[in-house]
Parts: sequence; structure tokens; C-alpha cells
Amino acid sequence: MTTVTTETQSIGAARLAATRRTRSTKVWRRLLTPAIVVVVLAALFLWVSSLTLDSIEQRTINADYLFLRIGEHLSLTVAASALVAVLAIPLGIALAKTPSRTVRAVVLALANIGQATPAVGVVILLAIVWQTGYTTALVALVIYAFLPVLRNTMIGIEQVDGAIRESARGMGMTPVQVLARIELPLAVPVILAGLRTALVFCVGVATIATFINAGGLGDMIVNGLKLQRYPVLVVGAVLVACIALLIDWIAGVAEDLLTPKGI
Repeated sequence: MTTVTTETQSIGAARLAATRRTRSTKVWRRLLTPAIVVVVLAALFLWVSSLTLDSIEQRTINADYLFLRIGEHLSLTVAASALVAVLAIPLGIALAKTPSRTVRAVVLALANIGQATPAVGVVILLAIVWQTGYTTALVALVIYAFLPVLRNTMIGIEQVDGAIRESARGMGMTPVQVLARIELPLAVPVILAGLRTALVFCVGVATIATFINAGGLGDMIVNGLKLQRYPVLVVGAVLVACIALLIDWIAGVAEDLLTPKGI
């Protein structure tokens, strides 16, 4: 009896130690991305400070201009991602529940067109048939980032074990209650992974918004190329990369916090 108790305590202690190591690893992994971003931005600042900038570069590489462009870039990214979530998640749930394969095939085919078409093509085509500016860039980003969230929502709902659904119905739950209390919580990790992908897509594609006068950090990248001002080009590119890393990091933290315990 004493031997069994000792073995049980040893197993419990080993599991506790493994859990602590996992948590510690996760914390360090979460701190790594912002630390890298801080180091990169500090190195960028020191490098730019060591240069002698001409008048054109000074008009671009200054706090007012940078904050304006970063604000435009983040505005496009966040607004497009929010619209994608509002539109794609309910549609994904509806498609996962519909018995019609034709409807699912048609909707997925349309979403695939937006994903398969080059981003610059979507932006330019919309500008030709519609108008230039912020709204057109926003619509283009929504079209481009729609598929990952739509598909992940469908997969998340469909992967729920049928036995769990039947058990919930046997307990007297309505279909709406099964969806809200069982299926959606279990699908949260997959749905959030799709939203995380869409966010990173939007950060990268938002640079193309400059071609239709929608602002963003793409202005710096294009102007740096056209005018052969490489400090401007490098600053714009590094800022876009850092924003993408930070948004992916924030989305990862949100994914950990929102995922139900035990999943």
C-alpha cells in the first residue's frame, strides 16, 4: 500500500513538474517575439540616426509622417480583419450546417477566387471598376483574407465528434444550444487560427493599398524604390515586418486566452 502511494505521489510530482516546464516554455516563447521586435526597432533607429539624410528623406523619416502611415496601415488591417470575422464566421457556420453540397461548393469556389487571385490584381481591378481610396482597399483586403476564416470555421464545426452532439441532444439541448455551448467552444482554436492567418495576410497586403491612394506604409516602400532612397525603403519594410510580427503575437496570446481549458 505504501509503495503504491509513493508511486502515485511520484507520478503526480512528475506531471506537476512537466506542467510547470510547459508553462515556463510558453511564457518564454511569448516574450521572444516582442523582444525581437524591440531589438530590431532599436537597431533600425540607431542605423537611421547614424545616416546623413537629405531633404527628401527627412520629410519621410520623421515621427509625424511615420505615425500617420502606421495609423493608416493599422486602420486598414484591423477594419478588414473585423469585417472578415463578422462575415466569414456566420457564413462558415451556416455552410457547415447546410446539407446542400452545391451551395457549399459555390461559396467556397467564390472564396477561392479571392484567395487565388494575386493581391495586387484584386486591388487594381476593384479600383478600375469602382474607385480609388480607402474603401476600395478595405474591400480588397476582405476579399483576400476571407477564405482562411471561412474554411477554418467550417472545419472547426465539422470536426466536433458526432457522439458529443448526440449526447447534448439527449440531454434536451436545442440545436442552437448545442451550437453555442458545445460546437463553437470546441471550434474556437481552429477559428482563431484562421483569424490569425487573416490578420497577417492583411498586414502584408495593406502595403499594396498605396497603388490606389489608400495610404499605409506601402507609400514609404514605393517612394523609396521610385526615388532610390534606400533608407526610406528599409524603414518602411522593417516597420511592416515588425507590425506583422506583433499582430501575430497578439493574436497568439488571444488564442491562448480564449481557447477553453482542456482543449
